[in-house]
Amino acid sequence: METYIIFTREEPIQDEAAMQAYRAINASGPRTEGLEALAVYGEITGLEGETPDGAVVLKFPDRATALKWYYSPKYQEALAHRKRAANYRAFMIEGLSTGTGQAG
Repeated sequence: METYIIFTREEPIQDEAAMQAYRAINASGPRTEGLEALAVYGEITGLEGETPDGAVVLKFPDRATALKWYYSPKYQEALAHRKRAANYRAFMIEGLSTGTGQAG
């Protein structure tokens, strides 16, 4: 079942050099099969609660692929830089079963 990882940046970037390192690592090397960026720091309109400073939505073919990507050595290396750059939240959510409109 399709799975999404959603990142929200809770405040402006505090360390631009660390963020540049994060971006450079993510841009290098092989791509993850099935990973699709659906939204990357587009315009945000707050509707409820605190509006994040930025957001990213990534789609994966399934939960296992999403977790493999997140815990991969390459992403964990990049993540160390992102954690220094700004305060983020990240979570994973499964999509609806195809054609049913129902969760898993």
